[in-house]
Amino acid sequence: MKSLRIVSYNVRYFGHSTRGLASTRTSMRRIAEAIAALRPLPAIVCLQEVETRSIRSTVVHPGELTQLERFMEMLSKALERAGAPDVYDAYYFPAHAYRIAANTHAYTTGLAVLAHSDLAVDHHNAEMPHDITHRRLHAVRKIKQTRICAHVRFRHRDPRDGQRPIDIFNTHLSLPSALSKEFWTKPKRLGWGPNQLEEARNLAKFVERERGSDRFVVLGDFNALPGSPAYQYLVEEAGWGDAFAQRYRFSVADLASWPTAGFMRMRMHLDHLFSGRGLRWLNFDETRPFGDRESPFHGLSDHVPMVAACRLVRGDTIPPR
Repeated sequence: MKSLRIVSYNVRYFGHSTRGLASTRTSMRRIAEAIAALRPLPAIVCLQEVETRSIRSTVVHPGELTQLERFMEMLSKALERAGAPDVYDAYYFPAHAYRIAANTHAYTTGLAVLAHSDLAVDHHNAEMPHDITHRRLHAVRKIKQTRICAHVRFRHRDPRDGQRPIDIFNTHLSLPSALSKEFWTKPKRLGWGPNQLEEARNLAKFVERERGSDRFVVLGDFNALPGSPAYQYLVEEAGWGDAFAQRYRFSVADLASWPTAGFMRMRMHLDHLFSGRGLRWLNFDETRPFGDRESPFHGLSDHVPMVAACRLVRGDTIPPR
C-alpha cells in the first residue's frame, strides 16, 4: 500500500448552523462537497456525532432514510460533480438513543466509518460497538449518554499492496462530569474529569485486546486537551503515539495552541489521532486550525477535520506489544 489517507471529523449531527438542534440539508451538502474536494481522496473517513433517525435528524429531512444514508447520497453526488465518481461503503455504530415513545426518539448519537471501495473489510463491530462509558454516579447512570468505540479492520483489495491489515478505532469520549469535585476545583476541565480518565482506560483495554498488530489508529473527539490526565494516559501508559505531534515535533504547549474545536471565543485541541509503531505518518495536508477561514470546512461544525496520510511500515507481521 503506497499510502493511506484518513479523515477524522466531528460533524455535529450536520446541524452546526442550528447549534446542533437539527440537521440541515445545507450543512450536509457542504460537508459532502468539502470531503469530495479532498485530493487525494481519503481511503477512510471516520465521523463522530452522527444520528440514525430521530425528531432532530428528520425535522427538515422527512422520509425513511437514516441520516448517514442521506449523507452518503449527497457525498455520491458531490463526488460525481467533482469528477471523481468513487464509491464508499458506510458503517454506522449506534451509541445512544433518547426515547420519548416506543418508536420515537428525540435524538440519537453514534459514529460512522466510510471505507473506499479499494479497501476490503475483514471485521467490524457495527452491530455491537464496544461500550467504554464510565457510569459511577448511580443517580444519573440510567440517563448517562453511552460512549462507544467503533472498530473496523481493513486491507487493500489489490494483492500487489501486500494486503496487510490495519485496525481503525473511532471514538468520542464524554465531557468531564459536572457532578465531580474536580470539575469545580481544577483550573482546567477538558481531560481532567475522573470519568474521562476511566473512559480512556476502558478504550485502551479494548484496543489492546482487539488490535491485530501495531498497524492501528485510534482517532476521534476525545474532549481532552493535550497534557490532561486522559491524554497523558493514552500516550504514556498505553504507549500510543500522537501522530500529529510526532509528525511536526510539537510539544504539549504547541498542540494546546493549535485548536481543532471552538465554542464562542474558546479554542481547544480536542481531536487526536493516536497510532502504533506499524504506521509512518507522512503529512496532515489540508488539516487547518479551527477558525481558519481559508479552510473548505470553515463554519461547518464546531470541530475541524484531521486529515492525515500514513504508510504501513514494511514487514509481513508486526506483533502486538
